[in-house]
Amino acid sequence: MSQARKCLAIVLAAGEGKRMRSSRPKVLHQVAGRSMLAHVLDAVAQAGADALAVVVGPGRDDVAAEVLREAPHAQVFVQAERLGTAHAVLAARAALAQGFDDCLVLFADTPLVRPETFAALRAKLAGGAGVAVLGFEPENPFGYGRLLTDASGALLAIREQKDASPEELRARRCNAGLMALDGRKALDWLSRVGNDNAQKEYYLPDVVEIARADGAACALVIAPAGEVLGVNDRAQLAQAEAEIQTRLRRAAMEKGATLIAPDTVFFSHDTVLGADVLVEPHVVFGPGVTVGDNVVIHAFSHLEGATLADAVTVGPYARLRPGANLAKAAKVGNFVEIKKSEIGEGAKVNHLTYIGDASVGARSNIGAGVITCNYDGFLKYRTEIGADAFVGSNCSLVAPVKIGDGALIGSGSVVTKDVAADSLAVARGKQMEKLGWAAAFREKMAALKARK
Repeated sequence: MSQARKCLAIVLAAGEGKRMRSSRPKVLHQVAGRSMLAHVLDAVAQAGADALAVVVGPGRDDVAAEVLREAPHAQVFVQAERLGTAHAVLAARAALAQGFDDCLVLFADTPLVRPETFAALRAKLAGGAGVAVLGFEPENPFGYGRLLTDASGALLAIREQKDASPEELRARRCNAGLMALDGRKALDWLSRVGNDNAQKEYYLPDVVEIARADGAACALVIAPAGEVLGVNDRAQLAQAEAEIQTRLRRAAMEKGATLIAPDTVFFSHDTVLGADVLVEPHVVFGPGVTVGDNVVIHAFSHLEGATLADAVTVGPYARLRPGANLAKAAKVGNFVEIKKSEIGEGAKVNHLTYIGDASVGARSNIGAGVITCNYDGFLKYRTEIGADAFVGSNCSLVAPVKIGDGALIGSGSVVTKDVAADSLAVARGKQMEKLGWAAAFREKMAALKARK
């Protein structure tokens, strides 16, 4: 494809999504930690779109905000009335009138279409077609518009299920909805679409017959059914999630990660894994996780917004929250939660511990049951633990507090003041012992129980 061809992508995002049964607009529901709309915007940008126009429904400031967050240069247009897909595209008339070479028409609730597929549609236009339609072959074509072709396989028309004859309904290839149009003629063709159909709507697929009447060639690109899945309800949202997780797992393994039980591991769209990473079963990656080389993530761990350097070990049953940064060879063990904290090189936080708003120096050891008390009900405070420090089990470090390099904190301490380097700090009540008290207590209580 010539690099000189300019492309406008029009994304239709005005659907109400009533079947989602949600106060959230359908296109803002997430797949792999990202809105369906954002997936589409990213894919079409990768396919080389020079300009983006997104059509939203009236009063949908939330959808418009998502558009501008993901694609600040995009134009947002409002479809005031819902009169069909061709009518929706014409809401972006001002963008169409700018005269691009290629015009891609996409749907924000079809989040799995690959950039390569959008590029294939554009390639058909570069090859001389006036219209290129994306199709697929479902196991059951019921409900889909049929792609009608002649004996040579050329696309003649797209017929909606409700308007198709019995003979046309026998066609196996179906319309995925997406298409590419000659940008110099798109506005004229779209303006000529009528509404003489069962729904009295202006259908985008009617452009095919209008273009053919003008002598333009109409081409087909066939994609796998899973790629063109449209999401209209929660069940289809789950299908889309399953499809994209399959892709992400395969990509992770192709890049050198080992997933012991791939079907139990869930990725975000932006998860980055280094080489020779080992991921045990039932691990979940939320958005914003970057993992270095030779990292081991044990079973049932949950990571989000975290950065793991090389040779780190995490879990099992660990939770890394946003801002958790683990340096090389750090260890975070079972039932440990890390939030907005730096764990230094070779440091160990192995058991039943919460580290929040803190820094732990290199080679320091944090014992079981340690808590950084970072919140007083109003504000958050930091705990700073130096290098080579040792914090005994069941200690509470009341922030703001600093533990110096090489300091040792005795088990069970509640530390409220800074501890100097290489010092021993013990902050707990004095142990008291009463000989024979326990035996006398048991005897007393047994007698009381017997009387009752």
